[in-house]
Amino acid sequence: MRVLIAEDDPVLADALMRSLRQSDFAVDCAHDGEQADHVLTAQNYDLVILDLGLPKLDGFEVLKRLRRRGAMVPVLVLTARDALTDRVKGLDLGADDYLTKPFDLPELEARMRALIRRGYSGGGSLLMHGPLTLDTGGRRATLDGAPLELSARELGVLEILMLRSGRVVNKEQLAEKLYGWDEEVGSNAIEVCVHRLRRKLEPAGVAIRTIRGLGYLLEKDA
Repeated sequence: MRVLIAEDDPVLADALMRSLRQSDFAVDCAHDGEQADHVLTAQNYDLVILDLGLPKLDGFEVLKRLRRRGAMVPVLVLTARDALTDRVKGLDLGADDYLTKPFDLPELEARMRALIRRGYSGGGSLLMHGPLTLDTGGRRATLDGAPLELSARELGVLEILMLRSGRVVNKEQLAEKLYGWDEEVGSNAIEVCVHRLRRKLEPAGVAIRTIRGLGYLLEKDA
């Protein structure tokens, strides 16, 4: 899942990027409000972590412009402002959650996962597809009840395909969700990942179809 962090504190931004990437998120960072606003007009994200005290354009204005464009991406406000008026204003402008600094990283990640799940599947942490089950909170998959050993990339591809079950997902969409700006994507990296994932799923009758010229499809479970 791809996340944008809008945070002007370089130490905090770097720490968040490192931690979230270790948790298998693809992460980009904008260091001021104008950059965040520009990026959000050109790039799709699964979640935005938004500081309010941004230079050039504050977080309230970034949020206001985002919702004015009709964007439905979940927004988690992460700020040192703990006044009730700020919390109310942020939520009224369209924020989906509000967390004050200092914060505990496990709580932040749990809130992020909940918001992303809510956007795709109504909030449940378990995704099921025939004999295949994915726990998006615990980052674990089982096949016919047995643990399924997956790499971080394979787990990311599987989550995207299960969340979009019955819809074609192309390679560019997968790469967009799995890699940040500064991460190189090999020309056949997605193909290799899907191939390995397919080999692990097919023995149980779960098939990932290649739709030539379009992408990959995990057919809806009958």
